[in-house]
Formats: sequence, C-alpha cells, structure tokens
Amino acid sequence: MDKDTAPMDKTPAEKVTKSDAEWRALLTPHEFVVLREAGTERPWTGALLNEKRSGVYSCRACGQELFRSEAKFDSHCGWPSFYEPKEGDAVELLEDRSHGMIRTEVRCARCGSHLGHVFPDAPQTPTGDRFCMNSVSLTFTPE
Repeated sequence: MDKDTAPMDKTPAEKVTKSDAEWRALLTPHEFVVLREAGTERPWTGALLNEKRSGVYSCRACGQELFRSEAKFDSHCGWPSFYEPKEGDAVELLEDRSHGMIRTEVRCARCGSHLGHVFPDAPQTPTGDRFCMNSVSLTFTPE
C-alpha cells in the first residue's frame, strides 16, 4: 500500500500473509502487477468480462469468495462489474488518493490483493454501486 492509500474499512477475516517472493512464485508477472502492486488490466481484455454462467468469483491470489454471478451486470466500462460483494467480510474498501484522484479501492479482505475500485454510478442496480474489477484478479467457478 503506498502512502497515498489509507484504510477506510477494516474487516476481520482469516488473513493470508506472504512475502513478495512467495506471491511472485504463485502468480504470473501480470497477475502480480495487478494483485500485489495495484495495477490495472487494459479495458475490454479480461477473460471474465463476458462470463454469463452462474457461479462464484473468487480472489485469484488466495481463493476467498468475493462476488456471486447474480450481482454481475454489464456496465459497458470494459471490466467485469458487480453491484455488491458476497455477503460478509469478503472485501475491504480503502481510500485511494493515487493518480491525483480520490477513489475507493477494493481489496480482498483475506490477503489484501488489489481487485479494482467501486464507484457510486450505477443507478440501474439495487445498490447504485459499480464494483469495477480486474478479470486477472479473479477466478470463476461455475455452479
């Protein structure tokens, strides 16, 4: 976490802690950049963008269940979008002041991996929120 990122919401979860070397051994270079260094994949390139089957989306780094397919919607932003995370403490939200903006970063509550950002710009959804996630941060398990 860089100095411009401050916690907004700490949620209890069984924590997974690994060194950078351990994460690098488990993740591809691209996955490491996104999950561990808060990078972003290019829009419209993610493998899960057009996934339509029922199932569960989990953290690619630690396997924590994060989102259910029922909450996925097409936001036309180029990344998989969800209107709410799985119930419980699956994600944590942090204030992100990087790149001259103020945004809300979404991280896995279990391992701290960067997933994406949440924006309050989806009035067509039950929550009004758009959890804009990087496909490379997620795995999908069909029902």
